[in-house]
Amino acid sequence: MSNISKNDLLLFKYYVVQNALSYNGKAQFSSVLGKIISENPKFKEQIKSLSQVIHKIIDEINNLNVEEQSALLNNLDYKPIKNIVEKETKHVFPDLDNVIKGKVVTRFPPEPNGYLHIGHAKAVIINETYARRYNGKFILRFDDTNPVQEKIEYYDAIKDGLDWLSIKPDRIKNTSDDMELLYKYAKKLIIKGFAYVCKCEISTIRSNRSKGKPCDCRLKNDEQYQIEEWEKMENQYKPNESILRFKGNMSDDNTVMRDPTLFRIIESTHPLTGDRYRVWPTYDFSVSIEDSTDGITHAMRTKEYELRQILYFEILKILELRQPNMIEFSRLELLNTPVSKRKLLQLIDQNQVEGWNDPRLPTLLGLKRKGINPQAIKEFIFSMGVTKTESKPTWDILESFNRKIIDPISKRYFSVFNPIELIVINDPKKSVNIQNHPKQNLGSRTIHTNGKYWISKDDLKYIQPNNMLRLLNLYNIKILEINNNQITSIFHSNEIINKLPKIQWVTNDYAEFNIFIPHSLFKNGVYNKSSLETIPCFVEKDVEKLNQNEIIQLVRFGFCRIDCDNNIIYIHK
Repeated sequence: MSNISKNDLLLFKYYVVQNALSYNGKAQFSSVLGKIISENPKFKEQIKSLSQVIHKIIDEINNLNVEEQSALLNNLDYKPIKNIVEKETKHVFPDLDNVIKGKVVTRFPPEPNGYLHIGHAKAVIINETYARRYNGKFILRFDDTNPVQEKIEYYDAIKDGLDWLSIKPDRIKNTSDDMELLYKYAKKLIIKGFAYVCKCEISTIRSNRSKGKPCDCRLKNDEQYQIEEWEKMENQYKPNESILRFKGNMSDDNTVMRDPTLFRIIESTHPLTGDRYRVWPTYDFSVSIEDSTDGITHAMRTKEYELRQILYFEILKILELRQPNMIEFSRLELLNTPVSKRKLLQLIDQNQVEGWNDPRLPTLLGLKRKGINPQAIKEFIFSMGVTKTESKPTWDILESFNRKIIDPISKRYFSVFNPIELIVINDPKKSVNIQNHPKQNLGSRTIHTNGKYWISKDDLKYIQPNNMLRLLNLYNIKILEINNNQITSIFHSNEIINKLPKIQWVTNDYAEFNIFIPHSLFKNGVYNKSSLETIPCFVEKDVEKLNQNEIIQLVRFGFCRIDCDNNIIYIHK
């Protein structure tokens, strides 16, 4: 312990507390170790000496309740050193223009109408990374101006998702906190003659916008009349009877500028403000005002908003408000995987997936349950950079980053699929000690033997009478007889003979698990009914003792995460 610095101990405690809060107050050693190694790769060579220290901290933190853990995390004089972020992102995240170090402010404005997915992860990681690079501030702002779809559950889920990604906003706020301010600027637009109340039918509005034709409401330029109509929206008109529109250019080639909606009437109880407001701003209006008044210096968003940029800046120009720098980047979608909340909700509502945490989904909850390390998500996003180039990377790219992180911290265990019994007549061993990892010091386990084993029928290709083979980590046997239900063999020797086939095994004292293997949710745009495969298997008895969420590798099968109720979720090779 003498070579462990005070800052190292703070790092360990930071990740233990953070992990405990992610797992109902109980930190998991393997998850903590993975984050520590990701933060500073030097620890990879010191796993043996660090394990005792980390276990001691875990015991200390797990004895605290969740409230005490939360308070401890907030009071810890430590923030991740971000060395990895700096090294990995400098060449793919280009420097920002118009920067004053210490003054950069970025934001992430999700709507609380669902759970975060990997596309959101890209946006929030880009914004937070730039804020930290320039010693600036990062704001989490809930864009909660559509009470029909928003729930407290989603506010909390978004915060939990950021915690899991180790992203800590410097400030958290809600657009709904600023409704009076937004009303003030709406009225100012009306007075300046750049907004008007429209009472046309929705079908008429659409038709006129398509034709580039102004409606009669637009031509009513009397200021007092428009103010009175605005006030009627607040207390008299019903939903769809009137909207507030921006007075743009009805003949503009960019249809965004053809008098878009700024406010609409929504009679639904808001999760935070209740029934206090019934006239709600659209994103186009609220995001421009909020970005300016929140002090955002660099507003970053996906390029799907590219055509709306002119409206964003036009609103700020008319209202004489400060204009942020705008940076746009491509959306992140994985091949054959939906990322829109609408599609995700549809899958959930139709019971085609289990819920937001289904391991087939690209939600942060789904990725977490599948066994994807949050640092792998970061490195995956860093690798793509900040560009407008559209791409749909495959899962295996994300998995390659995950593999590097979990491989050195995952214990190895034997598993048998489609089992058949193997008898070794003169079994010379009573027990065998097997290392939990071929390279790292992750301890060992003792397996007691009695000459009765189970092996996979897939290995029958190596098995013929008089053939020899090796039981992994055990000894060599010679096959005597094969029938449909049992293979009989005899012990041959202990020495390793390189040319012999090597097969894995479990003893009669095994555990039965179901392994869930996620596949692509869609094939050629059609929902894949076989996207979640279930395979029963026998595994070593010790696997039953592992904690939920622990990552292991089933030898010659792949990395897996312990789920619940004797279920295992396959991660990847």
